[in-house]
Amino acid sequence: MANDFGARFRIKPGERVSLKKRDPADHAAFPDKEAARKQSEKDGYVINDLQDRLYAEGSRALLVVLQGLDTAGKDGTIRHVFNHTGPIGVTVTSFRRPSAVELAHDYLWRAHIGCPRRGYIGIFNRSHYESVLIERVKKLVPAEMIEQRYEQINAFEKTLSENGTTILKFMLHVSKKEQRERLQARLDERRHRWKFNPEDLDDRKLWDQYETAYEVMVTRCSTAWAPWHVIPSDHKWARNAAIAAIVRAKLEEMNPKYPKSDWDPKDFKIV
Repeated sequence: MANDFGARFRIKPGERVSLKKRDPADHAAFPDKEAARKQSEKDGYVINDLQDRLYAEGSRALLVVLQGLDTAGKDGTIRHVFNHTGPIGVTVTSFRRPSAVELAHDYLWRAHIGCPRRGYIGIFNRSHYESVLIERVKKLVPAEMIEQRYEQINAFEKTLSENGTTILKFMLHVSKKEQRERLQARLDERRHRWKFNPEDLDDRKLWDQYETAYEVMVTRCSTAWAPWHVIPSDHKWARNAAIAAIVRAKLEEMNPKYPKSDWDPKDFKIV
């Protein structure tokens, strides 16, 4: 792997993002499908080892945010990247339509509740960014409130960062053509029909509006403490390999340590 592999996908603070200029089918980082699968599996085992150390250390956390249009592969990413990671020390929070209790609080309340405790890797399947995506596109709240939220989210994530949570954010960039094929596959394959939601077709009609909302989100909210990575996601294997490599590199940078005991194991005898 090249040094700072994630830099090729990372959005620099202040960088203006145009998704039309980014190829969602780009797999130059992993030109060979089989090699990419082997590499992501290898990275998965390393992530498991590092997660064990992070859990034992118990002083820091890693938050992985996955955001993308329908069929972009959020579930698949979790399944493949963290396939070898033990269930102890990992949490997955799915952000669906807000409940009545969640709506009775500010929009960041449920995100804060879902954040990983120290020692954990927390994964957000969708996230607090729904509040500047679907709520912006469907005009569920006034435009001036949406405008306020970008800096509020940046401040929220900075608070997490300053209190021991490292943040990685991934926007899974899928093409409209690939989305059509994946939605059709859900209809055609009986065992996948449960994934199909007719409302996805309504959202598909708003493709351009969602693309604009994602561009603003990534441009306004990629910060030094919580950077966005735009991951080409038309090829599932390349998507998985890229995210696995970035997660592994970040955990290696964090370099969690097993705690040292204040006793000598030689002083004990198990009988």
